[in-house]
Amino acid sequence: MITFLIALVVLLLGYLIYGTFMEKLFGADEKRETPAVTMADGVDYVPMKPWRIFLIQFLNIAGVGPICGAIMGAQFGTSSFLWIVFGSIFAGAVHDYLAGMLSLRNKGCSLPEIHYMYLGNGVKQFMRGFMVFLMILVGVVFVNTPATLLTAHFTPNMSVFIWVGIVLFYYLIATLLPIDKLIGRIYPIFGILLLGMAVALVVAFFVYRPEIPELWSGLQNRHPNAAHNPIFPMMFISIACGAISGFHATQSPLMARCMVNEKQGRPIFYGAMITEGVVALIWAAAAAYFFSPESGIVTAGKSGAAMVGVIADTWFPKVIAVITILGVISAAVTSGDTALRSARLIVADFMHIDQKPIKNRLMIAVPIFIVTLIFLIFSLKDAQGFDVIWRYFAWANQFLATFTLWAITVFLRREKKGHWYLLTLLPALFMTMVIVSFLFVAEKEGLGRWMPRALGYTLSAIITALSLALFIYKSRKREKNLVEDGQNIGD
Repeated sequence: MITFLIALVVLLLGYLIYGTFMEKLFGADEKRETPAVTMADGVDYVPMKPWRIFLIQFLNIAGVGPICGAIMGAQFGTSSFLWIVFGSIFAGAVHDYLAGMLSLRNKGCSLPEIHYMYLGNGVKQFMRGFMVFLMILVGVVFVNTPATLLTAHFTPNMSVFIWVGIVLFYYLIATLLPIDKLIGRIYPIFGILLLGMAVALVVAFFVYRPEIPELWSGLQNRHPNAAHNPIFPMMFISIACGAISGFHATQSPLMARCMVNEKQGRPIFYGAMITEGVVALIWAAAAAYFFSPESGIVTAGKSGAAMVGVIADTWFPKVIAVITILGVISAAVTSGDTALRSARLIVADFMHIDQKPIKNRLMIAVPIFIVTLIFLIFSLKDAQGFDVIWRYFAWANQFLATFTLWAITVFLRREKKGHWYLLTLLPALFMTMVIVSFLFVAEKEGLGRWMPRALGYTLSAIITALSLALFIYKSRKREKNLVEDGQNIGD
């Protein structure tokens, strides 16, 4: 419990100290007009109150990531606490804040446009397609999860496909409606519910006093199949949304189009990620106890969603347990629809299609939903189908986060004097190593079943080093060109 309490304090201090520093480094200007004011269209560019924007941002980026992902990560032991805390402060929250603020400064542009500004047109074109694909995967995962939970806990005699149809139809409506008509009105309520679930768990900690593992007990890998699941990189892929997530940066432009003051960026972007880190830490701590022999509960083979039910049924009265399950369902639903909304906006930005007419929104949304349905049918055929979709989603999520870290590193290198870019360069290199080593080391998802682990790590280190070399080369080349251009102008 001591480790858990210290971790909570560190997360809070991270927001107050490092978040404030990042705000000053970026140069947030409360007098600068925002896109919500200069480009208001009544559909996507709609001014909203800061507290609403914060709760919507928190709910959009959270989903079931800081719950199920943190639970799966807790299987690896107390090292998961360290990644949640320091990953959130120095990687995830910085990633979310700078990506969100760059969107705010550039007419609320989508993430591919930010990649274009700092990584070039080739990356932009690739990321447009890749991000639409990722948003569809998010939509699939967050239709499958609530539909499965609703069927298992409330309507066991009803086909899961009925719930799939209901959830998918709701997603279509939420994707098409102006953001303040549905999302802006009811999502803050769901955000409060998600936070309430976390508070209920903390109360349970003090009531039941579970023996939550401490850091001084050791950082060894406690995964039940540790030999085939090394902490690096498997834990860092599992705990995606609880520490850093590329999906977050796709959601930030939605809120950047609703903000009326740049000073709102720290609580909305940096603060929402820290809040998600707090939620992830709470669920990881609870799961760490239930995974330990001291709990006396058999947890082998249970998924993250199943563990939510185990925790809720063990610690909470029936009514609160049901509310907890409903909270997880709402968290999934309210990320799935905004993911598909982001896909619509990315395509609209790419094709320069005005989104004010409803027919234009339908023209883009309908094909996206058809593809989503195709993936859904595959994922619901059996558990293995969903596992494949989830693995693609998790890795793609971290892949996108890595590229976004590189983009904001280039931004800091170009725009800020000194060596401040190192603050994002180090996380970018770390995440590059994570996503590459996953391909080489993971035994089920990558080449680990055929490649010796030492070779996989070596190749990953070489590719990461080459990424650093390319960054240095491109930076120096650009600086040289700027100097030569300046000399030519002087001549």
